[in-house]
This record gives sequence, C-alpha cells and structure tokens, in this order.
Amino acid sequence: MKKELQLPGVDAKLQKIADANMDEAPARRRAREAFKDIQLNIDHILFKTPCEGLNMKESYEVNSRGIEIFSKSWLPGASKPKAIVFFCHGYGDTCSFFFEGIARKMAVAGYGVFAMDYPGFGLSEGLHGYIPSFDGLVDDVIEHYSKIKENPEFHSLRTFIFGESMGGAVALKIHLKQPKAWEGAVLVAPMCKIADDMVPSKLVTQMLIAMANVFPKRKMVPQKDLAEAAFRDLKKKEQTKFNVIAYKDKPRLWTALEMLRTTQEIDERLEEVSLPILILHGEADTVTDPSISKALYEKAKSSDKTLKLYKDAYHSLLEGEPDELINQVFGDIISWLDDHSSQRT
Repeated sequence: MKKELQLPGVDAKLQKIADANMDEAPARRRAREAFKDIQLNIDHILFKTPCEGLNMKESYEVNSRGIEIFSKSWLPGASKPKAIVFFCHGYGDTCSFFFEGIARKMAVAGYGVFAMDYPGFGLSEGLHGYIPSFDGLVDDVIEHYSKIKENPEFHSLRTFIFGESMGGAVALKIHLKQPKAWEGAVLVAPMCKIADDMVPSKLVTQMLIAMANVFPKRKMVPQKDLAEAAFRDLKKKEQTKFNVIAYKDKPRLWTALEMLRTTQEIDERLEEVSLPILILHGEADTVTDPSISKALYEKAKSSDKTLKLYKDAYHSLLEGEPDELINQVFGDIISWLDDHSSQRT
C-alpha cells in the first residue's frame, strides 16, 4: 500500500490529489497540473534562476510503440545554443520537478536542453514505475531524441547525453547502441552498479527473481528510503515530497530485475565506452556505488575522460546537497560542456 506523505502548507483538496493512485498517467497528469505552481515556488536554489527570455515548451507525442511520451525543452531566447543537451532522468525522478530548475540554469548558460519522461514514469503513459524491458526503454529514448537531432536547426551543434543515477545507465546504454552518435556524456552518480546496501541479500534476490516470473508488476522488492539515502541536506530532502508524480513505492519485481541485469551488463562492458565523458559522484553515495564510477573512469577506452569525486556528498549532487556544493557541481558541468561545445566545422 502506498505510504501517504503529508505535504506542509497543502490543503485537504490538494492532499487528496497527491494521495491518489498514480498507477496510470491521467492521475499523474492531474497531480502535476495541481502542484505545478507550488513546485516552482519551493525555496530551493534550483528554482531561483530567472527564466525570462527562455523558450520553454511542453509536448506529448505518441511513439512507434503507441505510447504517449511527455517531453519538454528549454532553449536560450536571444542566441543560438552552444550545444544541445539531452537529459535521462533517474528511477525516482521525472523531467518536470527538480530538473526544471537544472534545465533553466543550463539554458541560461547558453545550452539547449531536451528531456522526456520514460514510459511508466512522470507524465508519460504506462504503468507507474514498471520497466518491462530496459532495452526497450533505451530504444524509446533513442527514438525520441533522434527525431529532435534531425531538426536542421541543430545540425551544426554538438549533442551530449546527460544522465543522472538510473539515467546514467540509460545514457551509457544509448552510447553502447550508438557508439558514434554523440559528442559526449555527463554522468551524475551513474547507476553502473547498485550499492550493496540497497540490494537485498542473495537469498532474497533469488526468491524475488523466481516470483518476478509469476508476478512481474507486483510491488514487493524491499528498499531503503531513497530520499533518506540520496539527500544530505535535510530541508531539501523534505522538499522531495512535492514531486508528487515521482515513483515512491517499493520497486516492482520485474523492474528491479531489469535494473539488476542492466547494471551487470554495464559493469561487464565498461571497456567499450569510447565517447568523451564527465563522471561526477559523491564519495558518501549509498545508492549507486562510487567505486564503479572509478572503474568506469579507469576502464573506459575514451581518451577524453574526467572523474570528479565530492567528499562527504550523497547521491543527489544537483538537488540534495548544500547550496555551495550544488553550485560547484553545476559549475564543473558547465565548464566541461563549454570546453567540448565548439561548433562543428
């Protein structure tokens, strides 16, 4: 049963919307519409960037599998973008909450930013938090972003993948499927391996694998509180409650199995990573294992690779750390993008 979270300063009518069953997209879309203005007025550094002059657009588009995908774009209004950044969100996230602030900051810094919710996440269609095939999810992302890259307006610009947490695994899988299609990747706490503290014991894992074949959609995988583990700043941790359409229940059996299989595959293919990469990870991260980010840096065959480790930092480097560290991490990302974003000749 879903654990209901009492939201501070929210009346009974809005609380009821937040507590609704979010299994299907219509309920999530109603909740997002009801909370949109509240979210943007949260006292968080990401929402303090002025957005006047930015061209922002939201859209829904049915993909080749018949699934309606939500996407959003942020473009500088007064000049041509330096480059285009394509975002891949994490498991407990969407592209319409904290990333709204990240995207605005990147657009103000001169970058065009595109983001989408995966099927079953955020405002896109699909059973909430259910990943029947991680490869299929990656193919959905490739299809959507490939169409945007075909826009003649962007042909002269470099394109980068930006993945956070599970989105880091999505970004790496995209690269492994399209080795020559991208000019670089920014990976924030990438899910190359789930930290041992977040994985059930071997006996429980074997039981869950057996059950996943019978009850693939069942919410049964034991898991620690993600916000507790991911956010070091206590005030910011409380603000995660306002991301009312993020998946917060126990992982569905097949979803957990797909994520486990994906991290095992990526761990075995680190040597194949060949594009320029910036890897950023908190040394105190207990959600995704920072030692695998070190292994990615060491094993990737790319000649252009950078690893940034942040002492005492948790998992959510851009959302859950003290303001000064968020600014430092964001500055490191923009600096790397600036260095890699000269126009194609």
